[in-house]
Amino acid sequence: MKAYVYGANGAEIADVAKPSPKGTQVLVRVRACGLNRADLGMTKGHVHGSAGGVGTVLGMEWAGEIAEVGPEAKGVKPGDRVMGSGGAAFAEYTLADHGRLFRIPANANMNFEEAATLPIALATMHNAVVTNGALQPGQSVLIQGASSGVGLMAMQIAKFKGAKTVIGSSTDATRRGRLKEFGADLAVDSRDPGWVDQVLKVTGGEGVDLIVDQISGPVANQNLRATKVKGRIVNVGRLGGTHGDFNFDLHAARRINYIGVTFRTRSIEEIREIFVEVQKDIWPAVESRQLQLPIDKVFAFDDIGKAFDRMEANQHLGKIVVRL
Repeated sequence: MKAYVYGANGAEIADVAKPSPKGTQVLVRVRACGLNRADLGMTKGHVHGSAGGVGTVLGMEWAGEIAEVGPEAKGVKPGDRVMGSGGAAFAEYTLADHGRLFRIPANANMNFEEAATLPIALATMHNAVVTNGALQPGQSVLIQGASSGVGLMAMQIAKFKGAKTVIGSSTDATRRGRLKEFGADLAVDSRDPGWVDQVLKVTGGEGVDLIVDQISGPVANQNLRATKVKGRIVNVGRLGGTHGDFNFDLHAARRINYIGVTFRTRSIEEIREIFVEVQKDIWPAVESRQLQLPIDKVFAFDDIGKAFDRMEANQHLGKIVVRL
């Protein structure tokens, strides 16, 4: 089968063996894949968690049809239209655990390209905003890096869960101007030294109840200033850098609950529970298309290199999708 593989000469399309499902796995005939920032790093040979390096089939997010099921897989059958996450997604066939996928809503008129934009954004940001962020109706939230696909989803989930004030950050003026379409009441530029003052002004001087941070590094201390006393910061991503100055005294003085999350060290049981919580809590909003992501551009699989060039240019809003 065709797959996008990191080889000795970099990322390229190659022929690899078709996998077979074991245990609780299902084999999915992939019809579309969503690109993510971690994929971009892996095309350059970087390791993401336990995945990466020469011989790795790249990709983490997909939509398609179940072709086969393992002997212990439950609740699914061949022919089911599904979307999910897991390794080795950029291929004609991929394996997934039976608890790490969602059924594509039958009544939502959702195609495979649209479905491929959703699994990582839904799972990541429901866990960050609702489970770990403990957002309550009437509270305020700031999403750092809001113009990414997961950032756009975070703002929508926050609004759906009753947030009074949603703030999104983007360093690009054009994308910043569109954040209100996805739930932002205020859009700020995290490179502007005055962005914290803007947040304090809109929150009556208190700061936000919750920050979901995808930037880290250079904004760490600004985030502390922008969070209210006894607020929460959930560290989801580190697009701005994995290291930076941190004012421990300010953190203590504001009594901020600082939480780090990643899928890389979660067990499959934990991941299954996250997928269950998404379906229990916000799935009606997915079925009604209240929670959805824009597609920036769809590329054919043979042009997957061009898809990554577009992601690296960092001019897109929403998801870049590859169709098989």
